[in-house]
Amino acid sequence: MYELSYKLPAKKGWTCIDKDVEKLIPANGEGIINLFSSGSTSSLILIENDPNLLEDLFEMLDKLAPFNKDYKHHITWHDDNGASHMRATMLGQSITLPYKEGKIVKGTWQNIILVNHDTRERERKVVVNIIPHNPIAHSHP
Repeated sequence: MYELSYKLPAKKGWTCIDKDVEKLIPANGEGIINLFSSGSTSSLILIENDPNLLEDLFEMLDKLAPFNKDYKHHITWHDDNGASHMRATMLGQSITLPYKEGKIVKGTWQNIILVNHDTRERERKVVVNIIPHNPIAHSHP
């Protein structure tokens, strides 16, 4: 198991992590990788690494979970990040992908993007599990 760390700005901070993840993948063989963002106000998504497309995503999220709303969560913790939790829940916090010969198997325009939804700058951690394919365990007599 590996851990990657990124410092991201508030609300709409994001970074593409494909290259960092691929550095961890074995050069030979195949299997799956599971990535998990351990922050409850962050997301891992597969989307084209295009700042304009990500801005479109954030505009959609502004409509679905606006930051200027009075969320009940604010009563519990006396903070202002209810929208951050809603956004992270909608987009999800883990991704599982196949890999082969040191590369993530994905579409041409698919990229792994880590997003910080919190209302303050945060250091985000991504836990990476690499699970190699075991042909012996899957062989048939």
